[in-house]
Amino acid sequence: MYQDKTLVCKECGQEFTFSASEQEFYASKGFQNEPGRCSACRAARKQQQGFGRRERQMYSAICAECGQETQVPFKPTGEKPVYCRECYQTRR
Repeated sequence: MYQDKTLVCKECGQEFTFSASEQEFYASKGFQNEPGRCSACRAARKQQQGFGRRERQMYSAICAECGQETQVPFKPTGEKPVYCRECYQTRR
């Protein structure tokens, strides 16, 4: 049903093969468009973007239960108690 296609990368201008198995995979995922970049340019783009993840800012806090200093992914306001990982797990 699918046959290998030769496409041109919109990033570097090099030709690359969009294989029959890749086409089948794209179809199974419901993707409508063919890839616009070769695998090397896709990998470089993912590397630049950090795989879509940004570094999470952490804040220092004192655990309300054991008094140990800990890091949390939110800025403590002082309105609610903050727990270290171990104390939080025991309270669950």
